Amino acid sequence: MTIHRSEKELARFKKDLIELVGSHYPEAIEDQVCQDMIFNIGQLREEKLDVVELKLLNTAFKELRYAMKVFKPYRLIPKAAVFGSARTPKGHLYFRLAKEFGRKLARKGWMIITGGASGIMEAAMIGAGAEKSFGLNILLPFEQDANPVIRGNEKLVFFKYFFTRKLMFLKESQATVLFPGGFGTFDEGFESFTLVQTGKAKPRPLVLLDTPESSYWRSTLKLLKRNLEGDGLISKNDLSLIRHFQDPDEGVEELVRFYVNYDSSRFLRDRYLIRLRKPLKTEDLERINKEFKDILSSGGVFERMADLADDDNKDPSLERLVFHFDRSNYARLRLLIDHLNSL
Repeated sequence: MTIHRSEKELARFKKDLIELVGSHYPEAIEDQVCQDMIFNIGQLREEKLDVVELKLLNTAFKELRYAMKVFKPYRLIPKAAVFGSARTPKGHLYFRLAKEFGRKLARKGWMIITGGASGIMEAAMIGAGAEKSFGLNILLPFEQDANPVIRGNEKLVFFKYFFTRKLMFLKESQATVLFPGGFGTFDEGFESFTLVQTGKAKPRPLVLLDTPESSYWRSTLKLLKRNLEGDGLISKNDLSLIRHFQDPDEGVEELVRFYVNYDSSRFLRDRYLIRLRKPLKTEDLERINKEFKDILSSGGVFERMADLADDDNKDPSLERLVFHFDRSNYARLRLLIDHLNSL
């Protein structure tokens, strides 16, 4: 009898889920997603999780669902995730730098995402303006009250968990920018560095910004080069993924330049696919095959995708460059993107 009731509940859940999302997705995808969700919810009965664990799953799901809803109308606008100290006072050089950076980036058509608190986050939002700012605020007992720029704004989202907040920072942004900060800034920064270095996040600009008088990032990079690269704990090219600037214009230019020709990329079955805004000339393709053959696996070559068998519905007018990537040298992949942007 219990089994029969469970099956009826799951059937009703599937019906409700299809009514909720069914008109937006192809039937095969819809059915697979529904089946997966039903299976996982059904497994909760078998696994006998306690109330605390159930609340964690439920809260994480609600936070992600709501955040995606907030970002959805702005998906086509590029965004930079901006991190820095919440303790930086308003008269500080770093505060002025972040404010100027936010203003100049917004003028280029970008939006910014910050933690929504004071200090560097508030400064960047003052520069960009509330209409071009998102705040992903973490619920803490101190330091994380929403700043006046984003307070009460529909683009301010509150999170209980750091891990859901981190996911949204990376999912919804196309660049990561770090100003001087404390443990939180390094936490967010190294998260981005690690995911790009390992290919778990798509290539993106990773920018460090401070003032000409500052030694903050210069000394940090020196430490990383000596202790991490020097001791062989990272590959010798990994630090080239990170770009350091002491001028807001140069920082903004780094973000904009990254997407001059490069549009996006993904793994397509056993090959890596890069979408480009401009067509590749034959001589450019030949040069790429000579200069970047070290990132190829299985003796492959760089080539244009002729049949556009790309199943993610991206703009078919975009040029496609495909190749068998060795899935390890993401620093060289970044240099390939730089080269493509220079064409």
